[in-house]
Amino acid sequence: MVYLGIDLHRNRSVVAALNDNGDVLLSRRIESRPEAFQRIFGELELGSLSVAFEATYGWYWLADMLKDAGIEAHMAHPLATKAIATARVKNDSVDARTLAHLLRTHLLPEAWIAPTPVRERQRLARTRTSLVRIRSRLLCQLHGILADHCIHPPTRTLLCAAGRAFLAGAPLPELERGRVDAAMRLIDEVTAEVQQLDQELRAAFAGDARIGRLVAIPGIGFTTAAIVLAEIGEPGRFACADRLCSWAGLTPTERSSDLQTRRGHISKQGSRWLRWVLVEAAARPVRDPLLRRFKEGVASRRGTKIATVALARLLLTLCFYALRDDAGCKAFPVRARARTSRSADPGALVVRHDLPQGTVAV
Repeated sequence: MVYLGIDLHRNRSVVAALNDNGDVLLSRRIESRPEAFQRIFGELELGSLSVAFEATYGWYWLADMLKDAGIEAHMAHPLATKAIATARVKNDSVDARTLAHLLRTHLLPEAWIAPTPVRERQRLARTRTSLVRIRSRLLCQLHGILADHCIHPPTRTLLCAAGRAFLAGAPLPELERGRVDAAMRLIDEVTAEVQQLDQELRAAFAGDARIGRLVAIPGIGFTTAAIVLAEIGEPGRFACADRLCSWAGLTPTERSSDLQTRRGHISKQGSRWLRWVLVEAAARPVRDPLLRRFKEGVASRRGTKIATVALARLLLTLCFYALRDDAGCKAFPVRARARTSRSADPGALVVRHDLPQGTVAV
């Protein structure tokens, strides 16, 4: 068996090949182009070749090339690899050999290589999320301009008809008026792109029954459900809801020694897109009485911000059970979307406030 480690970069990469005994068969710096890698593969036996590379900038094309060539591919988790293989001397050649060595010894911390259809959905969802965040920054600039001149808008949003009319007639200097008009033009252009992406998302997830199971959860709309599905990809790769929440970076860090245990803030490691959309969903007003009671209970003890994060984790936990079972989660089944009371439901959501961040029995 030949184990090939690739330290991938945008322009030039380093490849290192080891045999079963750990002897270096080759170590070479090549251009980061498909034909250069194919020449390396031609020098080795493809049937007995296993490749390891890190999840780094622009890895999609390499994964697709390895799949088309029928080569066994393994993607390493960069943070876990760094924690395992720290060295005093670090360069590209050492990194490539380290990846090959970890793969040979079955110590490589692997990350999931999403299939091409999943990555296409992720691109759509992430592009939409990026545009929405750009629009939010532009709106913050508008509010900042108004605050600098002690002008208080009569509405909470500036994008409605009343808000636009107020902006058009606001007494602003000529320079600031130009900034406001430019921001509004950009907002309108970004909004048009967001609407186009919404149509593409609906087409991409048309006929997906899992969307219906997710939107049955209070606070989860179509866009949030689409982003959750796009980021998770294959829910079956998570054994339990806690692992999914950990992958999303919504679980607290922990430092334990002997009988002392200290938990800190959430790790924020994993899919930042999934974490962001769930926190945004949790930050909105909660209409469901059970979820509202859960959030208010955490807020009374830990504060509003921690309560929002705790609710985001709870929503992701509910999403896990909704994706696991065809009938959706028992707390909020598909057929009970319009119901506002859960007191008579034998599978109602049970929240214990005496446990950290609440425990959900589904």
